Amino acid sequence: MPRLTETAKSVYQWFEDRLGLGKPILDAVEHEVPESTASWWYVFGSAATVLLVMQVMTGVLLGLVYSPSAGHAWASLEFLDHSVTLGWFLRALHGWGSDFMIAIVLIHMAQVFLFGAYKFPRELTWIVGVVCLLLTLGMAFTGQVLRFDQDSYWGLGIGASIVSRVPLIGGALVKLMLGGPIIAGPTLTRFFALHVFIIPGLLIAMVGVHLWMVLRLGINEWPMPGRLVSKTTYTRDYHKLTKETGIAFVPDAAWKDAIFAAAIMLSVMACAFFFGPFGPTGQPDPTIIQTAPKPDVAFLWIYAVLAYLPPSLETPVLFIAPVLGIGAMLLLPLFSPQGEKHWSRRPIAVLMVAVIAVVLGVFTHLGTYTPWSPIMDAWTSDPVPVRYLHNRTPLERQGALVLQNKQCRNCHAVGGSGGLRGPALDGVATRMTEDQIFRQVLQGGGNMPAYGNSLSPAETKALVRFLSTLNTENEPKAIDASRDLVTTLPDSASPARVQ
Repeated sequence: MPRLTETAKSVYQWFEDRLGLGKPILDAVEHEVPESTASWWYVFGSAATVLLVMQVMTGVLLGLVYSPSAGHAWASLEFLDHSVTLGWFLRALHGWGSDFMIAIVLIHMAQVFLFGAYKFPRELTWIVGVVCLLLTLGMAFTGQVLRFDQDSYWGLGIGASIVSRVPLIGGALVKLMLGGPIIAGPTLTRFFALHVFIIPGLLIAMVGVHLWMVLRLGINEWPMPGRLVSKTTYTRDYHKLTKETGIAFVPDAAWKDAIFAAAIMLSVMACAFFFGPFGPTGQPDPTIIQTAPKPDVAFLWIYAVLAYLPPSLETPVLFIAPVLGIGAMLLLPLFSPQGEKHWSRRPIAVLMVAVIAVVLGVFTHLGTYTPWSPIMDAWTSDPVPVRYLHNRTPLERQGALVLQNKQCRNCHAVGGSGGLRGPALDGVATRMTEDQIFRQVLQGGGNMPAYGNSLSPAETKALVRFLSTLNTENEPKAIDASRDLVTTLPDSASPARVQ
């Protein structure tokens, strides 16, 4: 045993002589913090960091089996669940770890806000923390897409429809997001890169910066009523407090962090064991509409809000509220860098946290059972009304059969019968030209997914020809005015003749 100890010391010293990391690491773990910070209220940041490490480790292991291709992603998850030893448990750990991490980060942000830890000199620490929260949510969303099952396919279609509403650049953003105009193989490749490389890389870097600033600036002391933050005196007072009451972070303060992090890890493992992984549900197929693509728990509140909002308010709420909320969080320490920290002297801050917590909790609960909006009550076996088949060509009647077989009426009503998710098709030829109908069927738009990969060219042509006959009575069909203008130009003014 003594010889083994001496060998270990020699190996350690060999690395230490070349890397010189031992002393900085020891200084970091043993740095002094105010005694008041050895509290159960200060354990959330460490727990979030431990969960991040777990997510990286489980993600690397999942990446060894997962296939980021549209044709094999779903099958690779099925293989993990049923053919790899404890593969289902690994997936469950990763999924539940994501939900726990979001919850812990949110609680940590609320604690920092209530304790006034965003004030001088920790303004940038708070801003970086907000960025970490957004990146954590981004990890959760992209991870849900990677399941590439029926729910995630439709959920991504809804996400793309939301992005498409961005003024001026909505179309470009959708193509950037999907890797093209439709949900296909490039879409999954992009989300895989985001989930595995880009967002984790940024998140790890931001967490590193966040930890460095905590070490450099110190852990925020326990706020006391009447102890105001002043830029001229705070740094001196903080160092005086640390000198008088300071304790080593390890082991005097960190033992509570370790116990809480261990409890959280055990909770994640228990949820993974008893409840299993999330999905995958059925294979992605835009022709199968029997799905309510509810998001994972972190985004259920958004689902519920959109379900209850009238359509006219959806776009303003989607694009104004998040910008205002994130902007307020980022600018908070810049507008309030000094003053009172204690929550008893900041009733508005306490009220804000309480209201936000109640709103998120209520809408998350509503999202667990809120039906899809608009409600889908179609019956796919209802025949196309006979009046829509009179005086139709064979190709147009074939299109009516495609409409029936591809279950389009689960979302769209025809003749007063059908789904309510999309607009009724009775007057579609009055609203859209044939070219526009082609584009809508192939590329999707709004809440409609793209069907370019689900219909053959012959089926698409027949379907569009049939839809082009459905114009409102006594109203002309939609026309492309620019095309009519070109066809009416005299030969001397045609583009080919212009020199």
